[in-house]
Amino acid sequence: MDDRSSKLILVPILAVLFVMIGYQYICPAGSNSCHFKTEEKLRGVSLLSSPYQDTDDFYRDQDLEDDSPPKLPSKFNFTERDLDRHVEFNIKGDDVIVFLHIQKTGGTTFGRHLVRNIRLEQPCDCKPGQKKCTCHRPGKEESWLFSRFSTGWSCGLHADWTELTNCVPVIMDKKEAQRNKRNFYYITMLRDPVSRYLSEWKHVQRGATWKTALHMCDGRSPTQDELPNCYSGDDWSGVTLTEFMNCPSNLANNRQVRMLADLNLVGCYNLSSMNESQRNHILLSSAMSNLKNMAFYGLTEFQRKTQYLFERTFSLRFISAFTQINSTRAANVDLSELVRRRIEELNFLDMQLYEYAKELFLQRFQFTRQREHQEVRLKRREERRWLREQREQGRPWPPKHRGTGSTGIRGEGGLEKDNSDLPTTTEDYTSQVARW
Repeated sequence: MDDRSSKLILVPILAVLFVMIGYQYICPAGSNSCHFKTEEKLRGVSLLSSPYQDTDDFYRDQDLEDDSPPKLPSKFNFTERDLDRHVEFNIKGDDVIVFLHIQKTGGTTFGRHLVRNIRLEQPCDCKPGQKKCTCHRPGKEESWLFSRFSTGWSCGLHADWTELTNCVPVIMDKKEAQRNKRNFYYITMLRDPVSRYLSEWKHVQRGATWKTALHMCDGRSPTQDELPNCYSGDDWSGVTLTEFMNCPSNLANNRQVRMLADLNLVGCYNLSSMNESQRNHILLSSAMSNLKNMAFYGLTEFQRKTQYLFERTFSLRFISAFTQINSTRAANVDLSELVRRRIEELNFLDMQLYEYAKELFLQRFQFTRQREHQEVRLKRREERRWLREQREQGRPWPPKHRGTGSTGIRGEGGLEKDNSDLPTTTEDYTSQVARW
């Protein structure tokens, strides 16, 4: 072999060695800094037990992790049963989703998602100019959704847990002849108490009221003595934050706890039935218990995680992604530390509930993600084992098909559907409120 041939052989060998040495510096063993296409395929993989394919997941791991707060030791001892919230929702059977809409928690946006943004065999029929959509089961004249934008305020304006649990079965039986027992899956949205309180104040300041709300409890609405008005006249427009905070009967105070608790446990709106400390303890405990046992709840501050958990809980898919909007009227209010503390004091029950709800919500998210990743790893391991067996048996590999699923996420052209035909809404629907 001449010198020229030896050099030709030596050059590629040296090049390979150079690349390998360089790789060891750039990507040392155990490093997570180097990513390859095979690894990136794991991103966006859906639950293996669900009927949809990985191509339906239009958000990536990073989208879900970006809004995660730093991990702190948990002060609540949640069980696996508390964290696993998957339900066998049968939209073709007798199951009904009931949306408990708490004021100023992003419920209007979420309610629109329910009627306009879920990929269904028979989508809700939302006609331009109409406030309500028809959400029927496939092939039936029966509603699978009880919410503001489907059945209207059938149990009263912004009906709470006490009202809904007593009213919904009665209303559904009146509207539809039902022989089989229905399964009611309650859902709701919560929000940071200070932001929610400021948002309600700004809303009332602009002239909004919920004076047509029934507040039914123990078969009746509260008396004027039990629930005095904070203002005289038609509304409380122009109210200052100080005036808003100074009204002792303002239902904005601890609204989320009151609307999630069983008010029958404390004598409804009769404050003289027990001392304040005992009443507060019962209300908070009841609200926490009801929230934990709901099929699902989301947090306004975590839109993408809310979407993710709803989809995994009900095995339903949204058409377009939720959007996190942090620039709100409440966010633009310039608060002194003294005023902020005053709002927190007025909402001290809501503050405790939200701390509990946020911890449970984030733990549910982590539990669901970890389970999903474990199932993905198991599936990949089974695929590798199957391929090894095929090679050992000398069988040809089957052609690889990429799953497209029967339920893609994007609309036509991958664009989000236009909601411009959605009618503008207000908080007061006096004509839609049915007394029951």
